Amino acid sequence: MTAGKVEQVEDMSAEDAGVSNGGPDLTNKSVIKAMALLTELGRHKGGLTSTELAQAVRITRPTAFRMLLTLEQTGFVDRSENLYTLGWQVARLGRHADPYAGVVARIQPILDEYAAKLNETFSFAMVRDETTYDVIAEASGFNLLNTTQPLVGREYPVHATASGKILLAELDDRRIDASLPEILEAYTADTITNRKALHREIKQVRQQGYAILDNELEEGLFAVACATRDSEGSLTGVLSVNGPLQRLKSTSLPATIEQLHQAAQEIGKALD
Repeated sequence: MTAGKVEQVEDMSAEDAGVSNGGPDLTNKSVIKAMALLTELGRHKGGLTSTELAQAVRITRPTAFRMLLTLEQTGFVDRSENLYTLGWQVARLGRHADPYAGVVARIQPILDEYAAKLNETFSFAMVRDETTYDVIAEASGFNLLNTTQPLVGREYPVHATASGKILLAELDDRRIDASLPEILEAYTADTITNRKALHREIKQVRQQGYAILDNELEEGLFAVACATRDSEGSLTGVLSVNGPLQRLKSTSLPATIEQLHQAAQEIGKALD
């Protein structure tokens, strides 16, 4: 064995080698630490120093520096003076990846569980930007009167959907006005088309922690939605339960909302 290889082996801890006190651990802890650094950089577009990154992911500064140097050499990290940001390789790989495949795999069992428990249709939307979202997964109960059209892949207006109202509740009133036309499109006789009325609705959403769609997008359609958040409280998506107005808008609505919040918390943990 050469001197270089000896030094490399000696520098590798038992943790990095994938060995734990409870037996062999097949995960590579160095890779996990590197991914933690990249994830943290994704939260800070302006960049972080190696010291800030080390503190954020709870590793030593020398370890963070060595990993950042390797990531920089391979294009996954860029450095300007003492600030590190995500590199061009991350963007290149991102263009080839399905942005939602991994998410759906994690949350589908939760959607299936709650759809079966409440016998209603649950859907999950990922936030695309401030006022748009993509419904990426759904699960239906066994009621004959359920949402019949697939929810995944369709475009929805933010002012006339429960999920859209959750997005709007993240914005202040001035930002809402800047994002939407002065006269909002009507889809039914109950659609909110007046900005002042929409502001009152969004204020209520912020106060109660959930949004309601009551016959505003399609005749007879009722929905309740709430936010899913990561451990830092950032919005990661929107979970909703959808179904016929006459069934969902009933005395059991408070229990449905409670179950919706519980499912949202589970999804938030699954995606964190």
